Amino acid sequence: MLVTRQKVLRRFWYPVMPMAMLEDGPKPFTLLGEAIVLFKGAEGKPVALADRCCHRTARLSRGFVEDGNIVCGYHGWTYDCTGRCVRIPQNTDAAIPANAKVPAYHCESRYGYAWVALEDPLMPIFELTEAGDPGYRQIDQFYEVWNCAGLRLMENSFDMAHLSFTHKGTFGPKNHVPRKMTMDVSDWGLETYVETPVTNPAIARSVVGSDAEETVRIMRGTWFLPFSRRLAISYPNGVRHTIITNATPIDDGSSMVVQWCYRSDSEDEVPAKDIIAFDRAVTNEDKYILESTDYDACIDTTRRVEFHMDSDRPGLVMREKLLKLLRAHGEDEVHG
Repeated sequence: MLVTRQKVLRRFWYPVMPMAMLEDGPKPFTLLGEAIVLFKGAEGKPVALADRCCHRTARLSRGFVEDGNIVCGYHGWTYDCTGRCVRIPQNTDAAIPANAKVPAYHCESRYGYAWVALEDPLMPIFELTEAGDPGYRQIDQFYEVWNCAGLRLMENSFDMAHLSFTHKGTFGPKNHVPRKMTMDVSDWGLETYVETPVTNPAIARSVVGSDAEETVRIMRGTWFLPFSRRLAISYPNGVRHTIITNATPIDDGSSMVVQWCYRSDSEDEVPAKDIIAFDRAVTNEDKYILESTDYDACIDTTRRVEFHMDSDRPGLVMREKLLKLLRAHGEDEVHG
């Protein structure tokens, strides 16, 4: 799926950068092929503008922030959070031209990240029940580029057939079919419930809270259209581990994987570094496979559940819902 050619995808929120990265000045990012700059404006709120000065086209991300505005590092042209030029140092007497401005984008801070929508969003940023709940701690895990499409990563997140093979080094079950799997479809996503026995190697035992060689994992997955997923895992000892994974689309062939998790235990019980180490091992297994897949394969809704088994049903639903969304917004030609 060629995300840069599907215009409706510009109308969704994407987490593009940890807020902490903006502490020391503006930072560049490419979202759906658009070069943008992020910085902290007035009162520490994030701002997203086109990363291009309207004077001599220099990257604004190579400038600096002053009094909540961004200053171009080339000639000092200064822009406010709306993208309007408010100062031209060399032009002290004349009024600033009305067309001296750069495009501004929707930008909000949520869950410790700066979120951007390039056009008027169709939906608000999704709610997470664990956020702000004193019974959970948030652990920021990964912020890294993967050379794969967001749809591929989302399909993989709900694909139970790959666990025994891709994840045989971490928790892959011996049985290729889950004990139980159900799915409910909503207007803007889907939810799954899975019970499956999994192996429990040494690297997983402190995180899972069990020394048994095999445990039963209960997983509740939620897909937020287009490229975000919540996976709530219940372990046998009662600990809850919720993983939030976002495949923020950089361009057609790459995504920024933004992932954090919530845990219902404490740092004294299981250190964050151990949790990150285990999820890193699992994630690396996925990355190794997903970076070998094609990013430009067409959305194919003719694939049959009977051939791909029930484990492929979430992926089929994702494709159908994306296709329906694109056509509902006038995109009769689906690119890739």
